[in-house]
Amino acid sequence: MLRSVSRASPRPAAGLLILACGVGLAGPARAEPAPAPATAAASSSATSGTGAADGTPVAAAARARRQEAAVAVAAATVMAAPPPSFFNFSDTVVSYRFQGPSAEPGLRVQRPDGQFVGREVPKTVINLFHANAWAYGTNLLSLDILRSGSQDPAGNQVGRFEGVGATEFYLIYRGVLSLNKVFDTQALAIPGLVKDVGLSFGADVNTKDTTFDSEKRAGTFGLSFAFDVPAGFVNLKVQGYKEFSRNGFAGYGPVPGFDYAHFRSVEFKMTPEFEITYTIPLPFTGLPLSLAGFNTIVLPKGRYGRFNENDTQLEFVSQTNLVLDVGQLVAGTPNRVEVFAGFQYWHNKFGGDPRRTLNTEEKALIAGVAYHLK
Repeated sequence: MLRSVSRASPRPAAGLLILACGVGLAGPARAEPAPAPATAAASSSATSGTGAADGTPVAAAARARRQEAAVAVAAATVMAAPPPSFFNFSDTVVSYRFQGPSAEPGLRVQRPDGQFVGREVPKTVINLFHANAWAYGTNLLSLDILRSGSQDPAGNQVGRFEGVGATEFYLIYRGVLSLNKVFDTQALAIPGLVKDVGLSFGADVNTKDTTFDSEKRAGTFGLSFAFDVPAGFVNLKVQGYKEFSRNGFAGYGPVPGFDYAHFRSVEFKMTPEFEITYTIPLPFTGLPLSLAGFNTIVLPKGRYGRFNENDTQLEFVSQTNLVLDVGQLVAGTPNRVEVFAGFQYWHNKFGGDPRRTLNTEEKALIAGVAYHLK
């Protein structure tokens, strides 16, 4: 059987520090303002040697007042300005979606005629998503909290908890270092084709409370290509993929006394992986609509099963969503509230061989809502 193996207040002190730095730098660094034209009264006072109440000549007193005003304005400006941010762009999104029917490899039900067939499972998913861009690249973090219907029961190695759906946590991180930005060049940009080439790296981590007791730990490393598109973005990652997982059914076998426990932890082979992610605006519709999604291909990564008796197959997963910016449509506040609907297709889920494992093909409808925290 194969399963998923497959985020006291500092403000007063900071304000005083900014103010102190602002005052200390504003005076010497500023250019002295040009003297104002002298009025008749000022000329008369200067000629007669009289000036301010303390005896300071008028021109000198005016210059001192201008200096004090410049320092005060500079300090106020420093205090009013927001603190510099490490990130050029940052967005955090909370979303809820329903998807189904989902497929879980190995999950089956017996029909009245005695034949076993795959069991379909509805799922509700809460997603926490964060993306940012900094001087030399980008980061993406996504956490799915998936709750299955009772068709996919929770449990442990002892047995199932019938009537209680399983819960899965799936965390993804993806980072890119832009080679153009790191080396301060445009040599890797091809106008009309590729905007940038970067080093990509990432990790996948999951856990799920079923009798299979899955745990997945995977890493990726390779190249990222940002295509030059008129609007939105289209990115391709060509990477190496290395996965470690756990087989919850290992430790049991037909030969008495044989130690099967070493099959529990599975180290898959390094294999190529391809990821395409995209967001494409659809302005011709007259609505704030866009297509957003991803496609991932993982080549065969080794063997799986109770005794590693099965070969993994090429795995392909695709998700495409039609996204409507409700905030922009209703209240003129873009990138705040969105609704979406789409479709997910998963071929040879988790690399399972359909000739050896039931329920490895998923065709699920998706509907949900997202809120940008900014």
